[in-house]
Amino acid sequence: MTYTIADLNQLSQDAFTEALGAVFEDTPAIARQAWHDRPFADVMELHQAMVAVVDAMSQDEQLALIRAHPDLGTRAKMAPASVQEQAGARLDRLTPEEYDRFLSLNQAYKDRCGFPFIIAVKNHTKASILEAFDRRLQNSLDAERQQAIDEIAHIAHFRLLDLVR
Repeated sequence: MTYTIADLNQLSQDAFTEALGAVFEDTPAIARQAWHDRPFADVMELHQAMVAVVDAMSQDEQLALIRAHPDLGTRAKMAPASVQEQAGARLDRLTPEEYDRFLSLNQAYKDRCGFPFIIAVKNHTKASILEAFDRRLQNSLDAERQQAIDEIAHIAHFRLLDLVR
């Protein structure tokens, strides 16, 4: 279902949370809190309000948000939006060799950082994702935590653009 900004501005907090709760992976509390900033002039203002909620989270809350995201190229159960996004980058059609490479990189990244590798796949191909894995495995833990939050904000923006006309 899609909404207009006017529709969203008029929803109760529960209905707003129901409508936008999946924008940030398994973290509907972000939508619930952003509701207080209504009315929104446009989708960009809505996105900024939601990102401000994330920015105000404690490090533990941000880490929980990061950890709510699935591994890339996984065959595990994930949120419908993640399934669609990964399919858009053809991560649902990995060869056995590609699948093994993604598994290996996901594990190396989690071993190093303690959370899954996050990237807004809508802007990427399999090759560019693999290149980003290799490059970002060299970053500091603090840099990767911030990169994950930035990527989550990009993912949320794409999801909002799909939900709000």
